[in-house]
Amino acid sequence: MNTTDAELVALFDGLDTPGVSDAMDKLGIRGQCLGISPLDNYAHTVVGPAFTVRYVPCGQPAGTVGDFIDDVTPGDVVVIDNGSRTDCTVWGDIMTQYAGLRGIAATVIDGVCRDVAKALGGGYPMFTRGRFMRTGKDRVEVAAVNQPVSIGTARVCSRDIVVADANGVVVVPRARAREVAQTARHIEDAESRIRELISSGMTLGDARKSMGYHQLQTRSS
Repeated sequence: MNTTDAELVALFDGLDTPGVSDAMDKLGIRGQCLGISPLDNYAHTVVGPAFTVRYVPCGQPAGTVGDFIDDVTPGDVVVIDNGSRTDCTVWGDIMTQYAGLRGIAATVIDGVCRDVAKALGGGYPMFTRGRFMRTGKDRVEVAAVNQPVSIGTARVCSRDIVVADANGVVVVPRARAREVAQTARHIEDAESRIRELISSGMTLGDARKSMGYHQLQTRSS
C-alpha cells in the first residue's frame, strides 16, 4: 500500500459502515452495496483500497479465474464483479489461504464463494451474495482488472476506499474520501453526545433535538 492509500485508509480508523453510510447520504453520494452480506459477524471494520476484478461468461477455450491475485497489494480489498451470479463461485479455499498469507484485507464479491469453513476458521473477511459449491472454472473468466465494476448497485473504481463490517459494505469514491470521513466523524460525535445525554437522564426527544439529530443524515442543500 502506498503512502496516499495508507493516509486515506487511516481517515476511517474507528468508523463503521453505518456512520460512513450516513455521511454519504448527507453528501449525496451513492456507495452502499445492496445485497452484499458478511460471511460472519465480524467484530472489526475492514478498510482498504479496492482492487477490482470483473468476470464474464467464459469463451472457448476458457480464460483464467484467479491469477490476478498475484498483483494484489497487501492491505487491498479484492472487489469482484461476477454479475450477481449465484450459480457458480469465483473464490474458494486456495484463494482464501493465499490472500491471508499475502496480507490482503478482505474480499467482496457480487456473487458467491465456497469452502466457507476455511474463511471462517482462518478469520479471513468475506462479503458476498451467499455461498454455493459449484466451481466457476469453465463457466466464467476474468475480463478486466482494475477497471470500474458494479457491486450490489454501487459503482466501484480501482483504489476507491472500501469500508466493510458486520453490517455490510460501503464504497467511498477515492476523490471524496476525506470529505466523507470528516462528515462521518461529525455525525458520530453528535450521536455520542446524544448517548451521553440520555445516560444522564434526558429524554431521547430532547437529546436528539439539542443535537439536531434529524438533520444529521439529511442531504445538505
